[in-house]
Amino acid sequence: MSDPTNRPTVAILLTPQMRKQLIPPDAEARLADAATVVAPGPDELAPEALDRLVGGASAAITGWGTPTLDAALLSAHPDLRLVAHAAGSVRRLVPLEEIETGRIEVTHAAIHIGEAVAEFVMAQIFTWLRQPLALDEGMRQREPWLALRSRLLGRLLGDQAVGLVGAGYIGRMLIRQFQAFDARVSVYDPYMRPEQAEQLGIALVDLDTLLAESDIVSLHVPSLPETRHMIGAAELARIKDGALLINTARGAIVDEAALIAELGKKRFTAALDVYETEPLPDDSPLRDLGNAIVSPHAAGHTHETYHRQGANAVDEVLRFLKDEPRRHRVTTAMLATMA
Repeated sequence: MSDPTNRPTVAILLTPQMRKQLIPPDAEARLADAATVVAPGPDELAPEALDRLVGGASAAITGWGTPTLDAALLSAHPDLRLVAHAAGSVRRLVPLEEIETGRIEVTHAAIHIGEAVAEFVMAQIFTWLRQPLALDEGMRQREPWLALRSRLLGRLLGDQAVGLVGAGYIGRMLIRQFQAFDARVSVYDPYMRPEQAEQLGIALVDLDTLLAESDIVSLHVPSLPETRHMIGAAELARIKDGALLINTARGAIVDEAALIAELGKKRFTAALDVYETEPLPDDSPLRDLGNAIVSPHAAGHTHETYHRQGANAVDEVLRFLKDEPRRHRVTTAMLATMA
């Protein structure tokens, strides 16, 4: 499948539907100007088709639904040097040892997913603090004007103590956003050094302190063996009465059974976008608890985010073809803490 004109070949390992969803037309045009593009047709993206699709390609664009590019495939196609992932996690995409040895370079679009997640977290917080939907419902029910306003008197973000569990891409975006409202920010992150916390203007604390003292707790750690159920019954019991717990990271971080039990005490509210089992089962008690705000793993998904992810991947491929430094490379140092 090499190009007779000696133009480089790039494989887009996305279904036609996902390709249209992720890669905007102007990015497609820029890629077509620089390379011969190979892509699967309908129902053609399967593990057994990868050998044909990547044959002769020096770079590949991947995303949600791309089959694993295993060691055997990479060994059979030594010309394939770059995988530009138009999504976030690469753990199931490429064997991590292939990145560690430098056999393959991988870039990702986690920064853009992070932008959407950070906005979603802020939206959940402002909805919880100011309750615009409940105010709207009260107006529609003709509740007396002053009584409604008094019943749903809101709170200011700037007067809240915010605790972030994890300070990666999303955590650092949120630190800036919270500080813009003068909120007090504490972070628990075993990988952050005190001098980094000082530069960011935040308090670096242990997990117990963060849970006990924060009005808002937001989780932003990857799903790793060491983070499974890191928020269990003991940790949930430390959360302040009247607080808000937000999980847009991964469901396995929280012991869901313990969370359901704690929410049953009506002490605090939980805004949950991720779950131990996804899709969330229809009979999950979380769907019926009044102090659980649930959404279908939607935090990182917007129209603009999809296009930014795809454009990011195309841009990284074009930099690779021009031998320019990639901006979103997955480094060996990142692998231990990546989702």
